[in-house]
Amino acid sequence: MAKPKKKGGPKQQLSPKAAAAKKERDTDAANTPERKKKRAENQKKRLEAIEEHGKNWLIGKDYDHNKQRFVSVAENRGGTQPAGQKDGTKAEKTKN
Repeated sequence: MAKPKKKGGPKQQLSPKAAAAKKERDTDAANTPERKKKRAENQKKRLEAIEEHGKNWLIGKDYDHNKQRFVSVAENRGGTQPAGQKDGTKAEKTKN
């Protein structure tokens, strides 16, 4: 019988040194002023949406900072641009 999948997908197979470096890079990226601003905005919007629509309405939805509305988690991934626009989060960043 196969093992159940871990939530969030398989763990990367990194050496301890590489894992430590990745953790530091990820932490630095998560704590930039831009990311902090987006986290605060997301938290505020989620609380407002809970008041307006109820907690169950938010299940499976994330706030899209580009579209400025709640969309499905799948739709809110980097690389889900309309035809004619370059895919990826770097392209999104330069657009804003």
